Amino acid sequence: AYIVDTPEAAMLACVRGKTSPFTMASYLQFGDNFRHPARTRSITLGQLAGITVNPDDLEAYFEACADSRLNGVHAPFWMDWPLADPSIFLTPESLHHWHKEFYDHDLQWCIVVVGAQELDFRFSILQPTTGYRHFSGGISKLKQVTGRGHRDIQRYIVGLISGAAPRRFVIAIRALMDLRYLAQCPAPDDNLLACIDRSLSTFHEHKDVILTLGARMGTKRPIENWYIPKLELLQSITSSTRKVGALIQWSADATEQDIPHEEGEA
Repeated sequence: AYIVDTPEAAMLACVRGKTSPFTMASYLQFGDNFRHPARTRSITLGQLAGITVNPDDLEAYFEACADSRLNGVHAPFWMDWPLADPSIFLTPESLHHWHKEFYDHDLQWCIVVVGAQELDFRFSILQPTTGYRHFSGGISKLKQVTGRGHRDIQRYIVGLISGAAPRRFVIAIRALMDLRYLAQCPAPDDNLLACIDRSLSTFHEHKDVILTLGARMGTKRPIENWYIPKLELLQSITSSTRKVGALIQWSADATEQDIPHEEGEA
């Protein structure tokens, strides 16, 4: 597998922004409750072959690529590798696609629905436990949170919003949390993959309550759509696991930790 974050995956798949690097879905379909057809090697190369504009004419070539939502790369490095298929070697990645998605979206929905002050209070009065991070000042004003911090918050979130948020909202958040924990299994089998699919289906059955409550907030007003790329990428967890094995082995945790070390040596 090729370990990359979301923008890098799109670049390697030769697609532009607001387009899934794994499937044929664009931003209008990111909230669908099913997986769209895979964006296979043959589809992408076929689309590139169908563009007759000279790639040296950048403006005209980019315009021609727009219809297929391609990013303008006319000769991907993998095109001459017989067994290389982006729909296989690009996989859901736990650090960015699961934990970062939780912090950027799920947690923000919880803050809106429960209230920042109430949620911070609930975090602050938890009994400190050895081996578990204690958020004495709450979590609503945290800055530069790492993947470790995302996982620390996930330990508590379902229990802390229970009783303070509507039942269907709690079900939706718990379904996504179940999915994350199940997807990190180092030895997934068919039963576990079925549980992942059920958890994702449960979220989609109840996700309307998130918009109803106005929990998906923009800068100034609620957002009334599901144009969230990482939400669509969750649909590829089970299919990708069947192709390349446990996805936890392809996490960017190790490579991301090396970045500050390498920068320090430079």
